Formats: sequence, C-alpha cells, structure tokens
Amino acid sequence: MIDLRRLQVLRVLHQHGTVTAAAAALNLTPSAVSQQIRQLSRDVGVELLLHEGRRVRLTPAAHTLLAHADTLRTQWERALGDLAAHKDAQAGLLRFCGFPTGLAALVVPAASRLRAAHPRLDLRMMEADAHQCFDLLLTGDADIAVVVVTPDAPPLDDARFDQRPLVNDPLDLVVPVDHPLADRESVELAEAACDDWIVPVGEASHRQVILAACAAAGFAPRITHNAKEWPAVIALVSNGFGICLIPRLAPLPAHSAVVRIPLSGDPTPARRIASCVRRGSHDQPAIAHGLAALDEVARPLPPELVPPGPIEEIIRAAAQPPHRHSG
Repeated sequence: MIDLRRLQVLRVLHQHGTVTAAAAALNLTPSAVSQQIRQLSRDVGVELLLHEGRRVRLTPAAHTLLAHADTLRTQWERALGDLAAHKDAQAGLLRFCGFPTGLAALVVPAASRLRAAHPRLDLRMMEADAHQCFDLLLTGDADIAVVVVTPDAPPLDDARFDQRPLVNDPLDLVVPVDHPLADRESVELAEAACDDWIVPVGEASHRQVILAACAAAGFAPRITHNAKEWPAVIALVSNGFGICLIPRLAPLPAHSAVVRIPLSGDPTPARRIASCVRRGSHDQPAIAHGLAALDEVARPLPPELVPPGPIEEIIRAAAQPPHRHSG
C-alpha cells in the first residue's frame, strides 16, 4: 500500500528541485524528507533518487510514479468530496491563501459572505505571495488560493491544480503630481519608457507583471529603486524617485502626492487573477462554498475596475466609469 503522504513529499521535491527547498515548503527537516523518500522507494521497490554530489536527481522511475501520483491525489480529493455526503456539509475547516490585494479585495469579502451563510465553517486566511500559494495548496496547508497568473505559474492543464479566472485587474501608471504626463486622461505605456522605474525585487508576482507589460509595450524599464509594499512604492513616487504600475484593486495611501493614470492600448495591460484548488477537490462542500463566494464577490466587478479608495468601497463603486485619483 502506497502512503499518500510520502507521495506528496515526492511531488513537492519535484516541484522545488532540492531536498532543502522541499523540506522548507513542507516544514520538515531535510533528513525527514530524505527518510520519507527512502521509505517510499522501499514501498514501490524501485530507486527514486540519484545522488550527484550534494544534489539529488529524480530517476525515470520517480517520474513514472509522479504521473500516477497526480492521478491518485486527484482521486483522493474526489473521494473526500463523496465522503462529505455522510457528514455535516455545513461545517468543517476552510483555509484560504492569497496575495495581499487579492486577500483584501476578494478573499476577505468572500469570507464575510461565508461567515454569514455558513456560520459553522471554520475559516482561516493567510497572506502569501502567488508562488507560495501553489506550495501551500500542494503541501495541504491551504484549500483555496487566490493568485496572480504569471509566466512561471503552473499551466492551466497542470495535473495538480484546478485554476479558474476570477477577474482582470487593469494596471494604472502612477507618477508624481509634477510629472509631464500627470495631466493626461490616459497614456500608452511606451510613453513612460525613458523614466526611472520602481519595481519589486525577487519573486514578487507584481514584478513579473510589470516586466511583462513593459516588454509587450516594446521596452525594458530602467529600474532604479526596489520596493514591494505599496506605501513604500508611493512614497518613492511622491518624492520624484521614479514611476510605477499599480493594479486597480490596490488603493493609494491617503494624501499621497501622486497621480494615477489609466493606461490605453489594445490589450490594456492588466494582471489576471484566478482561484486555484487542488485538482479534484472543487466538489468538497466547504471548498465549493468558498469558490462560490469568491465568484459572487468577483462577478459585480467590471472588466475595467474603478480606481479604489478604501477596499470596502470597491464593490459599491464598481458601476462607475474609471477616473483618475490625484494626491
């Protein structure tokens, strides 16, 4: 009998490429990961890892097992959904994760609806970068993720995940109030090609969105400063250190000395936001309720969202046409 938990360790090891990275994702020690893989190897009777110095490589047999592991995990998730018919479908634990603005604008309102409609659901929410959300699903530490679709995200046909679009979040150009473009009703992104840019560092999904949007507009941004949190980004822009793209769902800090300018072009630069669950799990009652609540929150939002003030005003303002905010 194959232990599904050991199969999960193999899947995470394949995802991350090293024992150390897999251990960090699973909250295990590297020795515990190695021990789980050795036991799984004994269970199936074939070698799963080849040691090359300090690194390991999955054997062809391991890749064959992974193909079956995805199918087995999907079937197990479906079995959990079928078993739910024999217990209270209105109770249980439901764990969300999402990137910061997705958590604030979509997950929290959805959770509020769930709390009212299903008060016996135990709801948990966690802020995480988009790439971390996929890990949290894979390790079983989250049930529903709200993610930004980026070039390095798992493809839509990935056997491990079920991704569904929620909303397109247009990008706006944010410039200081005295910037030459500040009095424009809209601009094409290429008009900002010669400016200094403020861009997040590392694996932040918004960095990838900015770089992809600029590349589509025909230029690579000259990155002079790096900041991840919006208050820091806006402070840099306000003081003339550069410009940035900000998603429509992200509110500007109050009294900031910046102008938010909608972008024109076909297509308009935007980030795509999706819900994601483990493949096969979407019919489990708690997860189905959570996905339905997210769809209900996202449905009133038009393709071109208004630049928001406080997050709670996003839904109420959704019927208005887009306009600029200035500090």
